[in-house]
Amino acid sequence: MSASGGGPSEAHHGAHGRPPTRREKWEGFKESPYFPALVLVFILAAAAGLFAGSYTYAMANPTPHRIPAAVVSPPETARGKEFVAAMDRTLDASLDLHVYRTPAAAREAMDEQEVFAIVRSGSRGVALDVASASGAAVAQLLAESAVKVGDTLGLPVAVTDVKPLQKGDPRGLALFYISLAAVIIGFVGAIQLSVHARSLNPLERIWFTVLSSLLGAFAIAAVVDWWLGAVDLPFAESWLILAFTMFTSGMVFTMFNTLMGRWAMLPTWGLMVIVGNPSSGGAVSWPLLPSLLGHIGRWLPPGASVNAQHTAVYYQGHQKVLPFLVLAAWSLVSCTVFWVWRHRHPGGRDRMPGHAAAAA
Repeated sequence: MSASGGGPSEAHHGAHGRPPTRREKWEGFKESPYFPALVLVFILAAAAGLFAGSYTYAMANPTPHRIPAAVVSPPETARGKEFVAAMDRTLDASLDLHVYRTPAAAREAMDEQEVFAIVRSGSRGVALDVASASGAAVAQLLAESAVKVGDTLGLPVAVTDVKPLQKGDPRGLALFYISLAAVIIGFVGAIQLSVHARSLNPLERIWFTVLSSLLGAFAIAAVVDWWLGAVDLPFAESWLILAFTMFTSGMVFTMFNTLMGRWAMLPTWGLMVIVGNPSSGGAVSWPLLPSLLGHIGRWLPPGASVNAQHTAVYYQGHQKVLPFLVLAAWSLVSCTVFWVWRHRHPGGRDRMPGHAAAAA
């Protein structure tokens, strides 16, 4: 009796007394709070390195790759042709020359942001028109190179900045910063909605993202223009561009949150901050960016926002539809994915108790 009674007890104590296997230890670790915490530690370390690396790669050593420039008719003098050829050599064959028949046609191309400089030659020397508004670093590079080439050739060179930056923004970075603020606050706001307003239903979540975008964009524009006076914005247009940017950024996070749950910050940060902001052309104009970034930046929300804002402020009357189409496409895709797979989103009000009560 005692033997048969003691058997199960001994087996029971033996099961609890033996050391856990490696598999059991691993399963226990994965269920503990230490596993996601440790994963986050490594993710944050990688994100820090990628963040620093992406901005350094794009901005630390800007190098011209292709600078569109207008030439008013082919240079009629031998010295004019020599100047254009020497400029191209100085800039490592990065000038992309476009010939225009009249100065007015060349200036229209500059207003449309198709070219960054205009070269006009005559019997007395060469005139170079640059546009700091299209990129302060590009304009400075062209002006300095033209003066050096002129000195080397003994040719008078007159440099004129026909699109100067506003007095409160001498480096042309204010528009990049306000666009950056709209991008980051846009998805941070969506994160906060998912944490502190978790029970919002899908349509409510979209509408609150719209509301926070409108108010946040108004605050950004008001502080920069009315309070600090750094940039004279076309207020209504700039406000709506910023609001569109914030909404797009917020819905991109909401889309990834629907697809990936708690790890949604990873693709959002990678798309918007690590790739999108350095390639936007706001801090370094796209002719000076690494070629890959220069091509993809305008197709991402940060680049579209910077381009639209830049044209609104400095090239009024020449606004383009492409930046708005890019923002609209990202917003539409994000809202569609969120709506179609809304049952996977971690938020929303639980209606199961209501169904259960009805069934009872």
